[in-house]
Amino acid sequence: MTSVRLPHEMEIRLEHIMGMTRRSKSFFIKEALEMYLDDIEDGHIALERIMSPRRKFYSSEDVLKKIRSKTRPKK
Repeated sequence: MTSVRLPHEMEIRLEHIMGMTRRSKSFFIKEALEMYLDDIEDGHIALERIMSPRRKFYSSEDVLKKIRSKTRPKK
């Protein structure tokens, strides 16, 4: 069990959306936290990859060539 203190304005917004959707505070808090944690985790993964000495960089031209070669119809 975790408790959170929200600023008054945020509490009002949350109550408003609860009324509009008939969902619980808990539902919205869990949804928001899940999205936030996903973003933070993705950011850390990206940072680790950027800092890796084995990283490879591709130009946008290289990426487009690869995509185009995969999407061309076979003869």
